[in-house]
Amino acid sequence: MSTISTALRNFKEPTKEQLTQIFFSLPTVPSDLSENASEQPEKMEINAVLSLGDGEEDSYAGKLHIMPPYLAFTSLDRKSVRFTIPLSTIRRVERLNARAGIYALSLLTWHGMKIIVQLTSLRPTADLFCSMLRDSLKVELQKGHMKLVKSFVKTCYSEELVSSSSNVADNEREDGSLISEEKENPVPRESTYHGGLGLKFKFPGDPKKLRESSKIKLWTTYLRTHGRNLTLMRYPQCTRLVQVGLPNRLRGEMWETLSGSIYLRFSNPGYYERLLKEHDGKTSISTEDIEKDLHRSLPEYAGYQSEDGIGALRRVLQAYSFKNPELGYCQAMNILAAAILIYMSEEQAFWLLEVLCDRLLPGYYAPSMHGTLLDQRVFESLVQRCLPIIHDHFQAVDVQLSVASLPWFLSLFINSMPMVFAFRIVDCFFCMGPKVLFQVGLAILKINGEALLQIQDDGGFLNLMRDYFANLGESAHPQSADPRARAITRFQELLLVSFREFSVITDETILSERKRFRSEIIHSIESFSKRAAVRNLKTLGRFTKEQAGLIYDALYKAMCIVPPPPTVAPPPTLLTTRDSGEEKPETRIGLRTFQYFLSEVATWARDEKIVMNGFQQRVDREVAEHEFIDRLFFFWDIACRGALSFQDLVSGLDGVMFNDLMENIEWFFNLHDKNKDGYLTKDEVLTLSESFLFIFRYEVGDAYLGAVSRFMTNAFEYGDALLPQPESKPGEERELLSPPPVASNQPYLNLATFRMVVLADEILESFFETDLSASFKLQPLPEMELPISSGGLLGDIWSTIATDSNKKMFNMFTDEIGKTIGKHQVVHKPSIGRYTKLEEPKARESLLTPAMRKSPSRTSLVSVSESTVAPTVSAASTSTLNVTIPTAESNKALPVVPDSAALSALPMIQAANAALMERTPFAIDDAKDDADDDDFFADDDDNDDDQVMDEVDAFLEAHDSGLTDADKKVANDLLHAEPVK
Repeated sequence: MSTISTALRNFKEPTKEQLTQIFFSLPTVPSDLSENASEQPEKMEINAVLSLGDGEEDSYAGKLHIMPPYLAFTSLDRKSVRFTIPLSTIRRVERLNARAGIYALSLLTWHGMKIIVQLTSLRPTADLFCSMLRDSLKVELQKGHMKLVKSFVKTCYSEELVSSSSNVADNEREDGSLISEEKENPVPRESTYHGGLGLKFKFPGDPKKLRESSKIKLWTTYLRTHGRNLTLMRYPQCTRLVQVGLPNRLRGEMWETLSGSIYLRFSNPGYYERLLKEHDGKTSISTEDIEKDLHRSLPEYAGYQSEDGIGALRRVLQAYSFKNPELGYCQAMNILAAAILIYMSEEQAFWLLEVLCDRLLPGYYAPSMHGTLLDQRVFESLVQRCLPIIHDHFQAVDVQLSVASLPWFLSLFINSMPMVFAFRIVDCFFCMGPKVLFQVGLAILKINGEALLQIQDDGGFLNLMRDYFANLGESAHPQSADPRARAITRFQELLLVSFREFSVITDETILSERKRFRSEIIHSIESFSKRAAVRNLKTLGRFTKEQAGLIYDALYKAMCIVPPPPTVAPPPTLLTTRDSGEEKPETRIGLRTFQYFLSEVATWARDEKIVMNGFQQRVDREVAEHEFIDRLFFFWDIACRGALSFQDLVSGLDGVMFNDLMENIEWFFNLHDKNKDGYLTKDEVLTLSESFLFIFRYEVGDAYLGAVSRFMTNAFEYGDALLPQPESKPGEERELLSPPPVASNQPYLNLATFRMVVLADEILESFFETDLSASFKLQPLPEMELPISSGGLLGDIWSTIATDSNKKMFNMFTDEIGKTIGKHQVVHKPSIGRYTKLEEPKARESLLTPAMRKSPSRTSLVSVSESTVAPTVSAASTSTLNVTIPTAESNKALPVVPDSAALSALPMIQAANAALMERTPFAIDDAKDDADDDDFFADDDDNDDDQVMDEVDAFLEAHDSGLTDADKKVANDLLHAEPVK
């Protein structure tokens, strides 16, 4: 069984518009509520200055984007200030009456936040933007999206948190988990906000050491003035607070807000429940794999030692596999889903998993793991650039960096660090993007640099990393005389090094490095997949592994041209029992793909024309279409599935390429024996003759055409002669009697007779003895180039020029010129190429006596000859007259396929599988209700906030708003401007 995918080769670099959508965390898939994309208002961006109505924040210059149904803004540096809000959350838009020449709008959101944007482009541009904004808001109003906001925000905990009348603190422990279930008669809560397993099973870590109460106070203050959930404004303080760590109770909502999955949940109300209901009771290969991994997903957490947690994890993973059946379920997805379910509801986790697999970490959780392998190559390149001494040492002692780093990236450090620390990195990941993984990975190597230079093998590398992660909560400088230095933990040191020393690693850096190494990784994965497919064959037949590899190359090329249908599990049969091992899905190709495949391995399955026009000489190849190819497709489809697997192709070619004379005759006979009764009907004899004509259509001269004509004559003569003769009456001459007529669909010619007819002709005998098997040629194909990625001005120009349509137009142009000057000439390459001169070998004498040659079936040959043979002879002879074609070259030596161990992807995948099977238990992961006061954390509440902010300020430097003093004064004046009446 083998699954072959060409998705990597068809990858296209994201366009500028797609990159903008990714940057603003906008959904990339249409929602249930969206209309036809062509009916949506157009997108537009404009230069603007952003200010908040309270006047407490600085104003920032940047770009304002309208991308219906969303409005987005980013500062000039693309990191200080950013927001993405649905248009349905905007309640009022007013034009401000400001200074002359100043064009400003006041936007009032659902949460009462006032946003002031000064449009700094030309007046016509600003008018157009306002017009588009007005039209988009009308569309949202007509669709009724604005009515959905009220019910949706009730599911967000931040609404309860900032509410002055909220009593959520009375029902929660210090870490945020609920305490109402411990009462004998719990009062049902009216609140409908979502939450995860931590509400019931507590959250990891000690809330006092994590300073949960201080974080909640700071975030409450921030959310009141900067919006929340759907209308969150991301100012520099937001990034600093995220780097300090999100409070347990707010973490789930902030993850979906920062990642953009909240927009998917808002646009698709009830989708998750409907998906589960529609697929209730259904099973697949993915559901079976999910069941195997459920109890291996963070088993140390109490929630996954009960059916509540296991059931929630099962439903989320199964729902995603049903939504995305091509991807289904892949290893390590269970670790991510289990982690986020601690802080999020099932619906929230489902949409966040969608964003993780589709946008944030594309290709990570796929069968080929191409995204992970690509980022591992990027990470190795960054280590070589930023930490060359460590890289050179690893090269010298042959230590694989990916042995440790691959599990880091796959599980977002959840499987490597104690959960309380891993979740801090996940906070930053959702806020700042995948670059965080690279920054933290580089910081880990730099901090442990001296120890890493002492290791000599992979085992030492893994042991060193395991010890380092286990002690992240300890002091980074325990011997220091300064108490503040002693208070810095190893984890705080890790974040400090990550975001200060490796801040040069940006999103643009990652995208550039991915583009640089993508081709290398794709070729590596394709080579690995090829060896795996050959290794997984049930039988090679008489082929060597190298020859099977050439068959795979031809198949892969055909699949790139005509992709097969998606791989699905085979339908169940009546003989299949529940306990029997079910057959796994495999890639199967349809008839059209098979035609392209056969054109690569069979000379008669393609039309090759040598075109000379005085300017160029080229070979144009077209895929032939004929009933003979269709018949061969179904002849090799032994399982009667209407599609062929790689094994079917290997077995089919094995049944013809190594045959001798008699075996080829029998193979050709069986190919045309439709009902497999051992006889050919008269119709099947005619079909077989048409197959001969198709194979010999471009041969030089009339030798092969004459052989087909004689074959038809002899076939009917022999067939009639061997039929039972009627008994003659007294006085009648026996030779004048004829056998009774045979219907066209009745058995007529058996294998022995067919063999005798073939052997009666020298040309057909030669064809079956050598030419038929030799027409199947397994030759190395030139390496296929990846599609040209559009990068930069030159890349865009070249990708526009170098297209297949432009090449065809150029060839047509030169052909027309060649015809005008009389130098256009087209020569068809023959499929067999045995005869290069217009000579016809003599046929052997017929084996029948003159009396036996009186056949009633000969009369039927007249119409057949006129309708099939004559036109073909005319077409072939006129096109190839006076042309000498050189004989085909002998087969070249087959290349040696390297051993599978030479590919670096295999040990990386093995390391990931081993790491994800079992997670190192950490004592710090235990959730504690009450903890002893520690001197280090025994500060009063008044000092807690200051300590947190001191930690905050250690991460980021001052941000530049991109405004001059005059611009700031104008922005400040707009805060007090009145609306235009």
